[in-house]
Formats: sequence, C-alpha cells, structure tokens
Amino acid sequence: MIAPETFAVVLVTAPDIGLARRLAKAALEAKLVACANLVPAIESHYWWEGKLESSEEVLAIFKTRQQHIPELERVVREIHPYDTPEFVALPLSAGSRKYLAWLADSTM
Repeated sequence: MIAPETFAVVLVTAPDIGLARRLAKAALEAKLVACANLVPAIESHYWWEGKLESSEEVLAIFKTRQQHIPELERVVREIHPYDTPEFVALPLSAGSRKYLAWLADSTM
C-alpha cells in the first residue's frame, strides 16, 4: 500500500471559471494531478497591498503526488494572471486504499 503522505491536496484560487478550467486541463494533461475539483462562486476576503479587499473567485482543488508539487506550481504560475496566486499544498494523512491506488495510477 502506498503511504497517504505520498500525496497532497493543492488549493489554488482563480478569478473566473474559464481560468480555473485552463489550470485544471493543463495540470491533468501533464499528468501532474489525478483530479481537479472546481468550486465556483466563492467569496474571498484578504489583505492586498495594505488594503482590505474582497472578490468572487473559483477554488481549484488538485489531488496530486508530493513529488509533482514544484512542477504543478510552475504550471499554475505560468498560466495564472495574479502577481501572487494562491498555491497551498496540504499533505494527506489518511485515505482509502482504493482511492490512494487510483491517485498513484493517475499521476505516474
């Protein structure tokens, strides 16, 4: 069995669904992720350049191997229009055996 710690969930926000879909397609085609979930119409509140800001965004949730995180970040930064796009990787601590096997097979 592959250890859950081999994998991560990566969170990336995008300004619109079109860009989120482009990010998902690029990551999937490169076999960097097994799955990309797109959660539309989230409301983000944050500090930016000393001001409190808010905006509607789309949250992309990527499932990947830890070893693919640097390349996934490169792909995101290459496509993403933000100066500082959100890119947060969370390691997995548990997962079903069948799901982890699917993640492994999908991200060779």
